[in-house]
Amino acid sequence: MNRNKKIDVRYLTQLALLVAIEMVMKAIGLGSVPVGPLYMSFLTVPIAVGAIVLGPLAGVILGGVFGIVSFLDAVKGASIMTSSLLAVSPVHTFILCIGMRVLMGLCVGLVYRGMEKICRRSTVNCFVTSLSAPLLNTLFFMGYIVLAFYQTEYIQGLVAAKGAVNPLMFVVLLVGFQGVVEAIVCSVAGTAVASGVKKALGSAAR
Repeated sequence: MNRNKKIDVRYLTQLALLVAIEMVMKAIGLGSVPVGPLYMSFLTVPIAVGAIVLGPLAGVILGGVFGIVSFLDAVKGASIMTSSLLAVSPVHTFILCIGMRVLMGLCVGLVYRGMEKICRRSTVNCFVTSLSAPLLNTLFFMGYIVLAFYQTEYIQGLVAAKGAVNPLMFVVLLVGFQGVVEAIVCSVAGTAVASGVKKALGSAAR
């Protein structure tokens, strides 16, 4: 087996492992915790790790897995918000659940590549990238909701219930404490796991 084949097998094995971790996290309830109409999601952790260790393409694939899981929740009625939005527009809900997560995974990988060019400290790069995952996930997900669904009856009901006077305030009030917890947990866990994996791979290469 030549060097390129060895790299391909290692890449695919690591990617498959991260996909499996995503699925297990979701299955045992660790990946998505219901909080009101939204989920507090920690599935961005394996996405960040994959984007750091394997690159932007892995971020795209892992983001796609996250998105498919999210869309299935909408179809099954497991998510109050996305199932309500699915009834309004299946196409926009598909883009919301899958398209935005694919975009997030790509951007997380690009964030890490950009950090490597401006910072030589691996831990800092891992932290910034891991933090970007939940932040970008929230930005793209809520941004698309505002763009595609803000004037719908369901979202306007949430706007009235939260007392929001504009879309930005609506997002802040809806995400609130949940977003802060996501950012803290995902950045700490992602940094620890990605740093450890990179060190292990570096040692194995030597």
